[in-house]
Amino acid sequence: MRQIVTADIGGTHARFALATLDDGQVVDLGIPIVVRTGEHESFEAAWQEFGRRSDQVLPRDLAIAFAGPVGDELSKLTNSGWTIRAGKLSRTLALDRLKIVNDFGAVAHAVAALDEQSFQHLCGPDQPLPHEGVITVIGPGTGLGVALLLRRINGSYEVVETEGGHVDFAPLDPLEDQMLAALRLRFGRVSVERLVSGPGLLNIYQALREVDRQPTIQHNDYELWAAAIDGTDDLARIALERFCLCLGAVAGDIALAHGASAVVIGGGIGRRLAGYLPSTNFHARFRSKGRFNERLSRTPVKMISYPEPGLLGAAAAFGADHH
Repeated sequence: MRQIVTADIGGTHARFALATLDDGQVVDLGIPIVVRTGEHESFEAAWQEFGRRSDQVLPRDLAIAFAGPVGDELSKLTNSGWTIRAGKLSRTLALDRLKIVNDFGAVAHAVAALDEQSFQHLCGPDQPLPHEGVITVIGPGTGLGVALLLRRINGSYEVVETEGGHVDFAPLDPLEDQMLAALRLRFGRVSVERLVSGPGLLNIYQALREVDRQPTIQHNDYELWAAAIDGTDDLARIALERFCLCLGAVAGDIALAHGASAVVIGGGIGRRLAGYLPSTNFHARFRSKGRFNERLSRTPVKMISYPEPGLLGAAAAFGADHH
């Protein structure tokens, strides 16, 4: 048995927990402690806060799921000013072992480790995730995470971390043509993450106002999401419906690019939409791929219902390296 610290670092929140591993497998995940990224100047400061709240000497092994590209030495959060230098961090925290994975690489490790009861069926055939082949893992949160899980028949697997959330947005109807034109004036290049992410709902909302020649009004993301989901703002609700269409189209595109036989949706916004997505045209957009309609119609799409896949996945990635 080995205990490690596992961390899930996003642009908005940093989550920490103590995980227990046995022969490389995660057998227990402690109660997470969550801090706001913006309230701490660095990972090291958040680590100190976790140590204070957990009120114990922390293990010298650390696994991190990190919301940004993970390099050999320097990693920078895509939507925050935090950076991590692996060598310096190991010395500063007196670590014995450190494993850093992309946040959606970690979610893919969690998908490999979880049982079928940890997923909610969304659309497509209602069948278990395949034990062989490619599974696309995608999810909107502060950004749009994308990873690939390759399962082999002998039970082994590989995770490929990607930056698929930064591919170009492709409009699929005249309204989206107009939305793209409005967003291009603001951003220049428009990636899918500009629409399919937590901040993406506001971008869609403001683009719709511009298309209708309405004046821009200020909203914060949280208030807009609440108004969209509870229906108190008609345009916010329309923006949310468009968000779900875009998420379906992007998930289908990524599944084709990966050659996937199943898709799993995670991310904080994904979980928030778990009860809403099935009532939208998400699946129609997901499978509407011309000559590949039939293939996408046969592709099961599931939502992770496990509450902390990033923490679990980072620990699982550590265990895969050190068992």
